[in-house]
Amino acid sequence: MAENKKSFVAYADWKETFDALSDEKAGELIKHIFAYVNDESPVSECMLINAVFANIKHTLKRDLKKWEKQHVQRKEAGKKSAEVRKRNATVVNGRSVSSTVSVSVSDSVNEKDIYRRFAHLSMSVLEFNKLEADYEKKTIDSCLDSIENFKNNKKYKSLYLTCKNWLKKEQTKHELKTLNKFKAPWE
Repeated sequence: MAENKKSFVAYADWKETFDALSDEKAGELIKHIFAYVNDESPVSECMLINAVFANIKHTLKRDLKKWEKQHVQRKEAGKKSAEVRKRNATVVNGRSVSSTVSVSVSDSVNEKDIYRRFAHLSMSVLEFNKLEADYEKKTIDSCLDSIENFKNNKKYKSLYLTCKNWLKKEQTKHELKTLNKFKAPWE
């Protein structure tokens, strides 16, 4: 097979082949397969083993070609990656150190375009106007205050979407209370 290759794939559909053979012949076949993949160039005197192994051998060769191609591709990718790391490395105290920190650059948003900002979240005036089409300013501000004071707000990525979802939930609770006189289980 291949130098430094430590494994091979055995396929489930080979089971039918092994089931059709006696236990003795199945044992001979599997030993023949292992001898082949370990580059021992096995030769069997049994015509049945040679015939059955021929199909398996073609599969193993096809898999080996695929593995060798992947091996070369991964080797090249590793070399390219090492070269990029080497180019991007900085020297500290005479040692080459490569950075693991990635920096993302985003378009800067003008401060006057931001309606509300806290921690890592912000909402633009445009997003606020979208919410204001459905909710009162007082309600939106109250919701934003609640999000800002919410202990687990670090998991949120968008202030606009979070506020929109919280407002929908509150509206649903309010509708249930006023229309059906039904007390919701979360109250």
